[in-house]
Parts: sequence; structure tokens; C-alpha cells
Amino acid sequence: MVLQDVLYRVPIRSVAGATSVAINDLQLDSRKVRPGAAFIAVKGAAADGHQFIEKAIENGAAAIICESLPAKTSEQVVYVQVENSAAAAGYMADNFFERPSARVKLVGVTGTNGKTTIATLLYKLFTRLGYKCGLLSTVENRVAGQVVEATHTTPDAISLNRLLKQMADEGCTHVFMETSSHAVHQHRVTGLQYAGGIFSNITHDHLDYHKTFEEYIRVKKAFFDSLPATAFAVSNADDKRGTVMLQNTNAKKYYYSLKTVADFKGKILDNGLGGLQMTVNEVEVHFRLIGEFNAYNLLAVYGAAVCLGEDKQEVLTALSEQSGAEGRFDYLVSANERVMAIVDYAHTPDALLNVLATIKKLKKGFEQVITVVGCGGDRDKTKRPVMAAVACEHSDRVIFTSDNPRTEDPEQIIRDMEEGLAAGYRRKYISITDRKEAIKTAISLARKEDIILVAGKGHEKYQEIKGVRNHFDDKETVTDFFELLNK
Repeated sequence: MVLQDVLYRVPIRSVAGATSVAINDLQLDSRKVRPGAAFIAVKGAAADGHQFIEKAIENGAAAIICESLPAKTSEQVVYVQVENSAAAAGYMADNFFERPSARVKLVGVTGTNGKTTIATLLYKLFTRLGYKCGLLSTVENRVAGQVVEATHTTPDAISLNRLLKQMADEGCTHVFMETSSHAVHQHRVTGLQYAGGIFSNITHDHLDYHKTFEEYIRVKKAFFDSLPATAFAVSNADDKRGTVMLQNTNAKKYYYSLKTVADFKGKILDNGLGGLQMTVNEVEVHFRLIGEFNAYNLLAVYGAAVCLGEDKQEVLTALSEQSGAEGRFDYLVSANERVMAIVDYAHTPDALLNVLATIKKLKKGFEQVITVVGCGGDRDKTKRPVMAAVACEHSDRVIFTSDNPRTEDPEQIIRDMEEGLAAGYRRKYISITDRKEAIKTAISLARKEDIILVAGKGHEKYQEIKGVRNHFDDKETVTDFFELLNK
């Protein structure tokens, strides 16, 4: 493709060389540059791509897209100075891959909690309704049934558009995508054409990145601000920022709620291990999913499906058959002792509270709730004591352990969790740094019909310690110890 066409909609400051040059690839990583590629120098959190311009040229880059021109330039290379390289990458990827998001109905799901479940349920629902679909989620990416491993909640702009093109070429009509605040802020979704957006909720998270809660809200809201008039926006009316999210959007606004009047109104009739019995816009339905938080997720999915033109009754019938996403309130029951273990991705105070509140409602009598929980390293430290307090307040026994320590000392993370805990909580918890040992201890402490919550990692199949990812699967670990109990 000619560079001039690839640059369509990109705000440009200056050009040195001819934009009529042919471009055969786009790259953000100088090491992957091959002859004829355009290298986009992006200032990232870990490294500045401008430092690798010379390396990209050595590897054969035909064009350099940058915010600051290098001191030394080559006459064989075209230099395009842009206002924002990350935004330029979004527009360029959209153009280079021939606007793939416009060839499908792309729906973005944003919010602190529930993104994965909502996106996954939409994918399963529309597949069940007979469509070829794409899924971009924290757990996995799917192209018309084929699994593509997910490395980020939202891939970089070039990888994302390449995946969208693959989906469109495979005949996908709908794509459901988790859209994280990081992705919006880093312009990974810039240039995409959305058919709709969904807001789940917003709570204390990612302050290691966004620094303030107000900034986190602003970034989430920017996603809805960018939606076109042709799109729909579905928001949670029961979240106190649900209306704020949509106040400046050009999209058609819709709301879902369990507590107030809304376009998509739900009411929980029964919430137990057998699932949710609900009314949705006065129609009574039984769902396999458990918990109030899933009632919200189901309403969001129902609302989006109706906005996409699907028959209401068909949607409810198909939704009633669906299970949730892996690692989201995933439960197992031991054969002999009838101990229940729940594996959940809850890694924010609000998500942990939601899961523990759901467990409390499932209790029939005097069952103990034993919670195994940790906090991630190199992430927002302010939520550590809050997570610990939530676990202690709503559990009978708590084991503090490692999550993904990453480059931090796992024992220091646990000390941060313990900081400021009320004296009354200190009798409730023990600390075991080794996560496998912590899960084993929780199971050994459990009596018949007790409930164990293993929180924080959910679907993840690894534990990152000192920058190295080692195989670790909470569900697999629980299953192994349950099998030992049965012998």
C-alpha cells in the first residue's frame, strides 16, 4: 500500500521524502522490521521507540513515523513527524488492513469488573444464534471458533487490526471485544469503527497506571465520547457513574438496572447454586450463572443483543443455556467431604466483595467461608490493605498468599496487605507465601460443606515470580488436592 494512503486521517506535522513510497508492513518493534516496512516510534511506559529508529533503518525500514525527528536522517527513508505516534499507529493499522472494524459489527465492553464475562457471553450467544463471531478477551481470542492465545486484554493497534482483518476474512459478522482503560489511553483502539459500547461498572483499580480515580474515569468515558451517532451505548444505571459515562456520547443511549427504571430491567427472584431465576423486562427466565453480579452481566448482554437487532425471546432462550467465562465463579465440589471451592479472577476490592457477597447468599447454615487471596506485584499498592480488609470482614478464615509477585518481594506484598488491619481481624488470617501450599492449607482446614474461595488469578495458567512465568493453575491445584482427599 502507498504510504500516503496508509496515513489517511493521521495528524501530520512535517514530511521529509515522498509519501508515494510503497509500504508492505507496519511495525512497532524495530527488531521485527523487514525491508519495505514502516516503523512507528511510540513512547511507551517501558521504552521509547524513538531510541530504535536507527535499528529499524538498518533492518530495511522504508518509512519512519515519529513525534521527534532524529538528529541523523537518511535520504533513502521517508520521515513523517506526527502529533502522536500511538494514535498514528491506530489510524495507520486501520487503513493498512483495509478498515476491518467497518466490515464487522464491533462491540466494545469496558468497566472494572465483568468485561470478560460480558464479552464471552455475547460471543457464545451470537454463535448460538447462528452467526460467525470473533472474541477478543483477557482469557482468549477466538476467530470463528478457532482459539488464538490472548497476551493482553486488548492487543496493540497493529496486532488488533490484523486480528480483526482475519475475523472479517473468515466471515465473522460480529466481534465482541474487552476494551480496557489502558487500550483507550494508549490509543490501541484509535481508528476503530464501533457498532456499540457497553459499560459494566467502575471501581478502584489500575491507579498504578492512571494515578487518580478521576483520570481512570475520564479515560473510560473517552471511549463512549468517541462512539459515532450510528452506534449504541448500553450502561449500568445502578453504578453511580453509569449516566456520567454516556453524558457526552453521540451514540444512542440505553440503560440496564436491577434497582431502577431502565430500558433493560431485571429482577432477581432466586439466586442459588442452581442458577439465577429472574425477570427480564417482565419475562421470567432461569439462567445457569450464579450471583447478583452475573445478573448485571446478563442484563448488559441482553441489552446489547436487542440493540443489535436480535429477537428478545430468542435472546433470552439462548442466554438461558449459556455458562460463563473460565475462572469467573468457577466452582468445584469434592466428592467425599462435599467441600465447595470457587476459583475467581476477583483482583479488586469491589470484585472480591461481590464474590464474597454472592457466597454469603449461597450459604445454607453454618458453613465456613475460607478465602485464599493475594495481590499482584508492580501494581496499585493502595488496594492491598483494602483487599485484605474485605477478605477478613466477609470470611471466617483467610489465607494471605502470593498472586503474581512479578518483580516484587512476595512477602513484602503480604506485609502491605496486613498494614492497618483492625486488631479483630488478626485472629482470622494466616500468611503462607507459597500459593500452592496456601490452597492446600485452605482445603485441609475445611470441614464438610465449607466454601473455599481462591481469588485473584481465575483463568490464568501461570504465576509470575521475579519476572519469570511458571506454570500454575488455581483450578488444577484445587482439583489435585480434592483428588487426594478422596483417596
